[in-house]
Amino acid sequence: MPSIETARSWYPQNDPVHGFDHILRVYRMVERLAEVEGADLEIVRAAALLHDVDGSQQPVPRENEGSAVSDQRKMHQHSAANFARQILQSESWPEARIQAVEHCIRAHRFRDEREQPQTIEAQVLFDADKLDAIGAIGAVRAIGYAVLAEQPLHAEPSQHFLETGQKEPGEPHTPYHEHIFKLSKLKERMFTNSGRALAEKRHNFLESFFEQWQAELTAQR
Repeated sequence: MPSIETARSWYPQNDPVHGFDHILRVYRMVERLAEVEGADLEIVRAAALLHDVDGSQQPVPRENEGSAVSDQRKMHQHSAANFARQILQSESWPEARIQAVEHCIRAHRFRDEREQPQTIEAQVLFDADKLDAIGAIGAVRAIGYAVLAEQPLHAEPSQHFLETGQKEPGEPHTPYHEHIFKLSKLKERMFTNSGRALAEKRHNFLESFFEQWQAELTAQR
């Protein structure tokens, strides 16, 4: 199996969103969930180390989502799964176990529901990855994405966005937009009992954080 030190070289150290710090937190969380849920530790550890390997570039501004770089980010679960196959084949993993890791990686994205996590290992990776997007860490990552993507920290979501999740032309993607579109929904997307239990507290913190965020910004007008 790839070592943590080997995986470190695949990711940037200074990306607060998908850098190696994120990978290491997900790695530790899959170990925690796998122990409770009875998942195969080797499968989930390998999947955690490899799941974002092609998503390590700087975040792409939302207004550039049609660009080739953004398209690569949107499909990174497939390129990461392909990279995982190469790595695990070089280590002589059995084909069935390579496929198990590939499935974990392909099924881990919130924004792509075409391949749902079918195995307990895939469900553990999905939950661990999403737990890192809520709570205090999730708040910091949402802000970090906005800064790196040169998006404003605050702009009121349009009514169209609130109703459909689709932005108006020229509408920015602030941390609050991300909370509305994705982060507030993650608690309900957990697959495992242990993931749901951990998500509850983190979700409540994030809700309180963005309520305070909005209250403070509104009071300054």
